[in-house]
Amino acid sequence: MMAEMAVAMPLMLAGEQNLFHFPSPDEVRIQPISRAEHETGWPFSIDDGMLTCVWSGGQRIVFFFESRPSDLDEHEAFQPRGVIVTTDPIQLTIGNMATRELFRPATSVEERIRLVAPFVTMGQRLCDQPAGARVGHGEL
Repeated sequence: MMAEMAVAMPLMLAGEQNLFHFPSPDEVRIQPISRAEHETGWPFSIDDGMLTCVWSGGQRIVFFFESRPSDLDEHEAFQPRGVIVTTDPIQLTIGNMATRELFRPATSVEERIRLVAPFVTMGQRLCDQPAGARVGHGEL
């Protein structure tokens, strides 16, 4: 038993779930998402964007980024705004202070957590896909 653990340990530590692993851009999993016409539980202030997931610090980190505006010239630089999608109230509030306008207004932190919870689950399932995966609309 100890021999098997000795062989398996370096393989486990080499993976992206390692606490000290710093992800590269090609490890990010991406899925376009958009608000359905009559959806009432959409937590974001814009109607579409990218849900992303990456392993960092030994855990799955889920983000939502705005899509490139369709009226923006393809040669113009675009720096999308993004928010951390989590049920951790500290990360959800303080971690998103600079870009909190990407969330629709909520009356409380509890309401915002309730709204983002399904997207946290979807994003974490996205992290179960192979590194570099780009999942199509509605595939999770």
